[in-house]
Amino acid sequence: MELLFADWLGTPAWFWLAFLGLVIALTAFDLGILHKEDREMGIGESLKLSAFYIGVALLFGAWVWYARGPEPGMQYYTGFFIEKALSIDNVFVISLIFSYFAIPPRYQYRALLWGIVAVIILRGLMIAGGAALVQEAYWVLYLFAAFLIFTGVKMFFAGDEPMDIANNPVVRFISTHLPVTRELHGQRFFMRVPDAKTGKLVLAATPLFLALVVINLADLVFAIDSVPAIFAITTDTFIVYTSNIMAILGLRALYFALAAMVHRFHYLKYALAMVLIFIGTKIFVADFVLGGGKFPPALSLGVTFALITAGILYSMWKTRGEPEPDWPASEGSPDPKRSE
Repeated sequence: MELLFADWLGTPAWFWLAFLGLVIALTAFDLGILHKEDREMGIGESLKLSAFYIGVALLFGAWVWYARGPEPGMQYYTGFFIEKALSIDNVFVISLIFSYFAIPPRYQYRALLWGIVAVIILRGLMIAGGAALVQEAYWVLYLFAAFLIFTGVKMFFAGDEPMDIANNPVVRFISTHLPVTRELHGQRFFMRVPDAKTGKLVLAATPLFLALVVINLADLVFAIDSVPAIFAITTDTFIVYTSNIMAILGLRALYFALAAMVHRFHYLKYALAMVLIFIGTKIFVADFVLGGGKFPPALSLGVTFALITAGILYSMWKTRGEPEPDWPASEGSPDPKRSE
């Protein structure tokens, strides 16, 4: 029993166990009950399942508020809203990746699920590393803050450039060093196929595996923005990790609804840019203007929520009636080393 109440990264161990138990239960329910078979998810089902995940995340935040106090609760919700909004851009990139590798919708959900499992692990490693850096040297937060301001300004003035998947070095490396089938083989990531030269069976990756790898690489790029943003809100590792993961857990369900209307959120990036600038700036304000006092968590949550909501509403208003554009991922098609 003592182990359950032992401190682990500033939080009792049973908090972490309760959260991990919730994540495992949701994943098992999703994969083992809701989606035993590969099938395409409709927009209506996507929205209902997304509402369920958002509801669970909000209830978890209410538990954090009750168990840990109002300040950690507001920090959790701020981190959750920021990560959820940043996920919309992630959806657009994932859509391009699936389009490039010609992955049909009925196989996309399971690929997203395994992608989420990898994200849970990779984000955990990144957050643990960030927490260790901040604990050893507080000034690292100033680097995070400056990076967020720089990223926000760059995002505000940057144009829309499609992701160049064809020239992705990892895709080229895998295609060069590992046999890759041209065809999908259901939901499988690897298959044993006859070698073109020897005729012997060799292990080959499928296009679904390449798509999974690129999706996780894309998430690492997004994490470079989102993880420092949440550390700029709080250095509580439990709040940083749980708000990140709870926002990401529902991404695979939300994907199928957003993928069909992601063009309607074109102007959201300007709101997100302002959020990153605001979050980065408030660290300097708290330490050098308020004399080391804390920036009010309620104000931070209010400004973040207002900017994201305004960005979504403005985007929906400006793009009303516009047809869905054709977003090619890149010219040409994937040309992995053939093994048939």
